[in-house]
Amino acid sequence: MKLQQITVSIENSAGRLLEVTRALADAGINLRALNLVDTGDFGQLRLLVSDVSKARQIMMSKQLSARVDEVVAAEIEDKPGSLANLLKPVLDGKVTVKYAYAFIGRSKNKAVMIFRFSDNDKAIKILEKNGIKILDAKSFGILDKEN
Repeated sequence: MKLQQITVSIENSAGRLLEVTRALADAGINLRALNLVDTGDFGQLRLLVSDVSKARQIMMSKQLSARVDEVVAAEIEDKPGSLANLLKPVLDGKVTVKYAYAFIGRSKNKAVMIFRFSDNDKAIKILEKNGIKILDAKSFGILDKEN
C-alpha cells in the first residue's frame, strides 16, 4: 500500500517549475499531489503522478535528477487533532517521520497526509492497527506495477 513518488531536483529559477509541469502535461501525465521545498539554489519537487515510470523517463531526458521513493498516503479527518492522533502511535512505535505534506482529500471532511517514514512498512501496520485508512495507488489513479 505504498505509493511511488518522484523527487526531482530543480534549479530555483524563473520558469523551471513551469517547464517540468508542462513536460508532464504534454505527455498526458496528471499530477496527483505536489510539494516543492526550497533548498537554496535548488528545490526538491516531490510529485505523485498518474504514470511514475513515464514521468521519470521524461525528467531524465531533460537531464533532471529524478528518483523514485516510496511514500505512504493516510486519510484522516479534516479537523483539529487528527494529525497529532495519527503521529502519537507512530512515535510510540519508534518510527520517525522523514517528511510529510498534506492536501484536502476528495472525500468531504477528509485530508490526505503523504509521509516518508523511517520504516514505511512498520508505520503502515501501526496506522492500520489504529484505524487509519491507508490509500493505495488505485485510489489516486496512479499506474502501478501492482495494479
